[in-house]
Amino acid sequence: MSWQHSLLRTSHQRLTSLLAPARMMSTLKDYEFETLSVTKPKDKVLSVEINRPKKRNAMSRQFFQDMTDCFARAAVDGSVRAIVLSGAGKIFTAGLDLMDCAPMLMPAMSADPDAPDLDVARRAVQIRRIVTQFQEAFNVIEKCPQPVIAAVHSACVGGGVDMICTCDIRLCTDDAWIQIKEVDVGLAADIGTLQRMPKIVGNSSLLRELAFTARKMHAEEACKAGLFSSSYADKETMLKAAVDMAATIATKSPIAVYGTKANLNYARDHSANENLEYITTWNAAMLQSEDLLKTAAAMMTKEEAEFEDLPLSKL
Repeated sequence: MSWQHSLLRTSHQRLTSLLAPARMMSTLKDYEFETLSVTKPKDKVLSVEINRPKKRNAMSRQFFQDMTDCFARAAVDGSVRAIVLSGAGKIFTAGLDLMDCAPMLMPAMSADPDAPDLDVARRAVQIRRIVTQFQEAFNVIEKCPQPVIAAVHSACVGGGVDMICTCDIRLCTDDAWIQIKEVDVGLAADIGTLQRMPKIVGNSSLLRELAFTARKMHAEEACKAGLFSSSYADKETMLKAAVDMAATIATKSPIAVYGTKANLNYARDHSANENLEYITTWNAAMLQSEDLLKTAAAMMTKEEAEFEDLPLSKL
């Protein structure tokens, strides 16, 4: 065997080894977190439930770390094609857990006598790093290639609004309400609501009213404003609808779904001409997918097409 053939064979073996995890089904042991309950209610559907019901699903420091880790894991899990995000207990979330998070954001509330006495600039650098980490816990939802469906029941306060604004689809119960609560605790919302929600509801006056007054917006008004696409009588009905919707998405070509989400996210922040150029470049590759042949064959035979999972695992 020539050295060229030997090198090619070794390279092929290494590539096969590296890509092997992408073809394996992840187990739920890969998704064990302190503040989240993760299940797979249907094939290729992941359910992520905020699981701090005794704390009204308030967002602790551990929650932000768990969200970052969970969605980073899901983003490279080829066996997951759609995700449902919900909350355990009586409400979706009460927002930031002030008792847990305030001491590290506000030195005056710290009970640690050994906490360093930093000057203003150094303290600002520290707070900036913390807030950036909080933002990333929700950015990972938007970056995740799989569509994420938020299923909101009862209260969705403060950080909860930041979080659902990163989701692709938002459903709610008839008794749901949202509240941009931050002005009531002396700050401007800084984890995504003020940046994303204007592009969701498309009504600057309404958004500013909600943000300046911290008033509640109930399900009917929120649906009319476009924040939620559908409302359901109760939590059980909503969750079933969310899982069924996710299961439907999971039957579609993952190449097509992945590309659709990527291009919708890109379109939100760029001009029409930039978007057309981007989708042209994208589809120059993706139109060569075998998924197109499979869908064409399925249409002719009137059978459901089956598609290979995406090799999303990190090298």
